[in-house]
Amino acid sequence: MEPNLYIDTRGKAPSAATFTEAVIDGLAPGGGLYVPQHIPALSMDDILGLAKLPYAQRAAFVYRSFGVDLPDGEVERLMDQVYGSNFDTPEICPISTLDANTHVLELWHGPTSAFKDMALQCLPRFFSASVAKKRAEGTLDNDFLILVATSGDTGKAALEGFKDVDHVSVGVLYPDGGVSDIQRKQMVTTTGGNVRVWGVRGNFDDCQTGVKKVFGDEAFAAELLQAGNVALSSANSINWGRLMPQIVYYLSAYAVLAAQGKVAAGDPIDVCVPTGNFGNILAAYYAKRMGCPIEMLYCASNENRVLTDFINTGTYDIADRQFVLTPSPSMDILVSSNLERQLFELTDRDAAAIDGWMADLRDQRRFRVDERIFARLREAYRGDSVDNATCLATIKEVYDKHNYLIDPHTAVAWTAGQNLRGSNPLLIASTAHWAKFGGDVYRALHGIAAGDALPAEVADLTGCQLNQLIASETGSSIPRGLAELDEMPVRFTEVIDGTQDAIEEAALGFSIQQRA
Repeated sequence: MEPNLYIDTRGKAPSAATFTEAVIDGLAPGGGLYVPQHIPALSMDDILGLAKLPYAQRAAFVYRSFGVDLPDGEVERLMDQVYGSNFDTPEICPISTLDANTHVLELWHGPTSAFKDMALQCLPRFFSASVAKKRAEGTLDNDFLILVATSGDTGKAALEGFKDVDHVSVGVLYPDGGVSDIQRKQMVTTTGGNVRVWGVRGNFDDCQTGVKKVFGDEAFAAELLQAGNVALSSANSINWGRLMPQIVYYLSAYAVLAAQGKVAAGDPIDVCVPTGNFGNILAAYYAKRMGCPIEMLYCASNENRVLTDFINTGTYDIADRQFVLTPSPSMDILVSSNLERQLFELTDRDAAAIDGWMADLRDQRRFRVDERIFARLREAYRGDSVDNATCLATIKEVYDKHNYLIDPHTAVAWTAGQNLRGSNPLLIASTAHWAKFGGDVYRALHGIAAGDALPAEVADLTGCQLNQLIASETGSSIPRGLAELDEMPVRFTEVIDGTQDAIEEAALGFSIQQRA
């Protein structure tokens, strides 16, 4: 198969990129995002046949269909490494069926107990393979600094995936006070000689905006290269190498549901995804474009409902919007980067329109799509938001009814999915293990309002101790990587401002230290 090429959503890249170039670069020149020039079409037999393969071979099949510029044998070898022993079940992302038409896709069986592992165990290996390819061709001789802004889960997954990878360092920025205790401990106790973690004063959008500005600073890029022969790249979902593994699990899920007789082959399902940066739900959209019988995509928001409002009105407006801290912090996002890719597809790939809307968002903090694009958006998506009280009530409701414990993000998707669903079977993306958010799960099970203090008898427990209490009360299990966090030494305590200058200073210092 001829290699597929990747084009820039804003039309500013001087030429199309190969898959390996898009993975290494992360962000296109001028701030746009890479998308494949050609989206492969799979037959129903192709999709149904995935159920007969181990998960690693399903992923390799999808990658080959996209025409990645790596040998087929290398793709298969890398996928065997990714999905061989790093997950706690050979199914990789099993489906729990809670009633005849409601299915939960468990995406949290990887090493950091979040859906980000599905991609961030994959991306580092393909990043390294891409670097090795370019070095062998003589077109690359520098090392890389992976700079990551996280709302909670991406950070640890990136640290775990990239730690001790040759020719790569990884620096993670998270909003100080804006992630759960378990999420923070996962990051600040990370092992590996090539990693660094910074807390940021502010919220996730401050982290993400600051990092985007760093990526757009050509003078800083030159300074990094001069100081240590290091170039920047990204592991956020702006990197196509993060998004493509997520397409795999929606195609895989449909094949499994059909093989289990839970949907008739070719019949449609609906998918509900708890959505912050729009990458996870966008992967479902691309799976649909490839031929997966997904009818409606339900975008579930928490109280930071900018995406719900956009889907319902066609206006994306963050000018006067209050940022709310919620029990589902990985969704506490106002600037959803991957929406740019979706708009690019809905406009039939009109780069000028995308560039204009993104400029409006930057300069005016809002943009509005035209009626034609809004109608296309509504053909594919519905949106709903869930407040904090309802989120916690849903955790208790699902546990009481199904003896199934979910985290706050999955709870948001559960409620939105029930509110929006029609007659099709519903697949709910469950994005994290409940034990990553033990404080709010405890509140939910014991009728304590979101944001209220925990009662005195548990207030002094660590996150790990509280999780053990919840597990004993519910008969649930805790992944080893979460259960042992209290025993891990804290390595990173630095908190910085979320400004471009502060992030660049921290990144440069880390890069120079790595080269010393």
